[in-house]
Amino acid sequence: MKIRFGYVAMSVELKNASPSKTITVKSYSRLADRDPGAALDKVRRVASENLDNTMRLLRHNKASGVEVYRFSSKIMPLATHPLLSEWDYINDLSEKFLLIGNFVKKNNFRVTFHPDHYTLINSPREEVLRSSLIDLEHHCRILEAMGLSSRAKLVTHVGGGYGDKTGSMERFLINWRLVPSNITGRLSLENDDKTFTAVEVLSICKILSIPMVFDIHHFNCNNEGEKIEIILPLIFTTWEGSGLPPKVHISSPRSKEDFRSHHDFVNADDLYPFLKQARELNRDIDVMVEAKKKDLAMFKLVKELAGYPMITQKGNSTLLFN
Repeated sequence: MKIRFGYVAMSVELKNASPSKTITVKSYSRLADRDPGAALDKVRRVASENLDNTMRLLRHNKASGVEVYRFSSKIMPLATHPLLSEWDYINDLSEKFLLIGNFVKKNNFRVTFHPDHYTLINSPREEVLRSSLIDLEHHCRILEAMGLSSRAKLVTHVGGGYGDKTGSMERFLINWRLVPSNITGRLSLENDDKTFTAVEVLSICKILSIPMVFDIHHFNCNNEGEKIEIILPLIFTTWEGSGLPPKVHISSPRSKEDFRSHHDFVNADDLYPFLKQARELNRDIDVMVEAKKKDLAMFKLVKELAGYPMITQKGNSTLLFN
């Protein structure tokens, strides 16, 4: 079994390369009141720098053997805000988008976006659903501008329980009909740490025929006694036909008292038992490390796991479980 590891958005090892620099609505509005053109130029400069740093990160990944990466959702500051509704950032920055996309394709990277927590397809509020669809469309437009196929996924959660989980799941399925096909073709769902369990998310994924990302830490926070070895084959099956290995997320709790929050690093003991179970299915998998120390945490985890039985390291971010 081949296991590739990736990290989220930022690098600890590569200095001064944030892809998430921003400008606040307040500062933009203050500048726009004096000089609208200067205000837009400032946003454009920040967005351009974020794209340049994304390219730097991808080159860092190539040099380090990292093939799995999550883009920052903050690449385009204020892009979906009504104040900048007339800014055509896709055409404005098209060359930089294509440069990134071509590099991704050339190196066969697996890239994703994870829209922010306020993106809620199952919201009972029409205005929240509308803004969620705008945000999802925004992420898709970026991937399309990069020339990336539907293999470049968006990972999101089902949403809130709103006091009635069954009704909220049904509303997700109803609202799904309003989601454009270019978005649904990229979406995958992840179990969360408070509301929707892996089994509940799996049921939705099966109905909609979309892939499911299994978050191990979230499962440990939120389950109803299900056995991983029972549900994992079903979760992995949702990836069939996608051309991608199943994907999982791993993080370690910050502490026993603050179990849901992510630690700076990942304890290898939190992942190894899962890898042993996944090995029985004889499937390659990709693992996204969600830790505060980003790529440093990923490299450390890979190195530590290489010391466990039957595991050998192949490069800085890949393991073979024999």
